[in-house]
Amino acid sequence: MSVFALASLLNYLDRQLLTSLAPAIVSDLHIDLVQFGWILSVHSLPYALAAPFFGVLMDRIGLNAVISAAVGVWSLAGAATGFSRGVGGLVACRVVLGAAESAGIPGAAKAGGMYLPPEERAVGSAVSQVGLSVGNVLAILLGTPLALKFGWRYPFVATGLAGLLWIPLWLAVSRRIQPAYENRAAKFTMWWDSRLFALIAANVLWMGLYSLWSSWTPLYLTGVWKLTLKQSQWYSWIVPIAANLGAFGGGWLAMRALRKGRDPVKSRVRVILISAAGVLATLLLPLAPNVGWAIAVVSVSSFWVLAGSVNIYVIPVDLFGAERAGFAISALVFAYGLLQTVISPVIGSFAKAGQWGTIVWALSLTPLVAWGLLRVTLRVRD
Repeated sequence: MSVFALASLLNYLDRQLLTSLAPAIVSDLHIDLVQFGWILSVHSLPYALAAPFFGVLMDRIGLNAVISAAVGVWSLAGAATGFSRGVGGLVACRVVLGAAESAGIPGAAKAGGMYLPPEERAVGSAVSQVGLSVGNVLAILLGTPLALKFGWRYPFVATGLAGLLWIPLWLAVSRRIQPAYENRAAKFTMWWDSRLFALIAANVLWMGLYSLWSSWTPLYLTGVWKLTLKQSQWYSWIVPIAANLGAFGGGWLAMRALRKGRDPVKSRVRVILISAAGVLATLLLPLAPNVGWAIAVVSVSSFWVLAGSVNIYVIPVDLFGAERAGFAISALVFAYGLLQTVISPVIGSFAKAGQWGTIVWALSLTPLVAWGLLRVTLRVRD
């Protein structure tokens, strides 16, 4: 799973460079915040639509071939972003990047189902989340200085090409370690399973704050607190670190319960409730007296969002098994991609109007609704 964490790092590094360097890109290409929201959407829509395709391929023909091809394509698309000379080129690169990157999370989940026992799968998801968080941090801490020195295009080219080195590494490691589960062609009896639809809806309700903090934190800091791009770098890196700690916290809580012999799904739904309660701390953000307190609230918010998320993304493996994990998780990725497609322009509109408080209030309450939906649909009782 550590090698897949590296793939997740590359996935998120290529993706998050756009948001971490957003102030410079917006200025250079003369893009307003509503247009920037639509640019995020053109990444998210193909991300959503391609995810089920990759999930089915992984379950049908195997993990290695599909994930290797996907990493190769998204790395080249990331590098090509650095050669964009206008909004059209930028959009084209984001479309290809989004489609290929949708294989990342289903691939990591399938690997977890193949190599890890049930009690360790949420922690395995957290390990994969390390890659996402570190990729986010590197996009800020490395991408910003490189952009300030060489221009915003250089980091895209460098990180995109670095991604191509992961493919031979994974193929070498996977040949040496035999999975506990051997891939077989899956029978997709869950197409119309109400539990899968409940998980899709819950993921949409849960991931709004994740979309906000992962894509808009630099613009929040420069817009609300009037920081420069360099100043925003001093604070932005804290948020993905907090998210990463939350992922491990949520994974640890679930693992602790499962090792006591408790039901996996019931235990994960309980952790989701705890996380939804923790997310309510986000409501304090409009009251923050300074940027330090603001970033502390955002960090607490990110912690609990990821604590719940890693469990939501493991429940399909508990319910449907490792052999169908690719498609089951890709359904959640599809839902998240659609969410970002819709929500990004909406956030952009509110942000342009300076109504960040409205966004925060709206997105802080939906995780409790997500928990309630899972509790009823999965028939979880205390």
